[in-house]
Amino acid sequence: MSSPLVVAIDGTSGSGKSSTSRGVADRLGLRYLDTGAMFRAMTCWMLAQGVDVHDPAAVAARCDEPEIVSGTDPLAPTITVDGADVAVAIRSDDVNAAVSPVSAVPEVRARLLRLQRDVIASDGGIVVEGRDIGSVVVPDAPVKVYLSADPSARAIRRAAEQGGADVEATQASLLARDRIDSGRATAPLVMADGAVHIDTTPYSLDEVIGLVVGLVEAAEART
Repeated sequence: MSSPLVVAIDGTSGSGKSSTSRGVADRLGLRYLDTGAMFRAMTCWMLAQGVDVHDPAAVAARCDEPEIVSGTDPLAPTITVDGADVAVAIRSDDVNAAVSPVSAVPEVRARLLRLQRDVIASDGGIVVEGRDIGSVVVPDAPVKVYLSADPSARAIRRAAEQGGADVEATQASLLARDRIDSGRATAPLVMADGAVHIDTTPYSLDEVIGLVVGLVEAAEART
C-alpha cells in the first residue's frame, strides 16, 4: 500500500465512527486519530480551569494554553492534556454537556485544526475520524466516508457503551448534539464532497470495517 494515505471518516454521534476507524486502521496497518477526543480534551481543560464554556470570548481567550497530545495507536489510543491522561475524564457527563459550545468557538477549531494537521502530516498513513475531516481538515483525502445510522440504533449503541444508560435520554442527547454541530457557523457537520455515505444500521461492525477497507483498496488500485 502506498503511503502516506489519509482516510477521512465523518458522521453523526453513535454511528460507529470510532470503532470503525480503529478497526480500519488496525486492519490496514495505519495510524489513527480521534479528533473528537481533542475537542473533549479542550473542553475538559476549560471546565477544570473554571472557564465559562458558554462564553465564546472567554473560551477563545484561553484555548491556546493547554498542551493536547493524541496517541495514534488504533489498539491503544491515548489523549493527554498538559501531560496528564484524560481518556476517562473526557467521557464524563460534564464534558458531554459542554463539548458542543466549546467546539463551536472558531478559535478552538483553528487551534485544534493546526494540531490535527501536524499529526496527519507527521509519519505515514492514517485514519482520521471526526465531524469535519473530509470537509475541512483534509478535503483532498483520497478516501472520504460519512457514517450515519437510524437514531434509535445509535442510541442503543451509545447507551450500551455507557454501561446501560437510558436509551430514550441518550437518543435525545445525540440528536441535540447533531443539531448543534450541524448548525454551527464554523466547520459544521456535513457530508463532504466526494464522500461515500454508509448507513451502518443494518451492518455489524466487522461488515462496516470491511466496506471501508474495500473503499481504501479500490482507491489504492486507482493510483
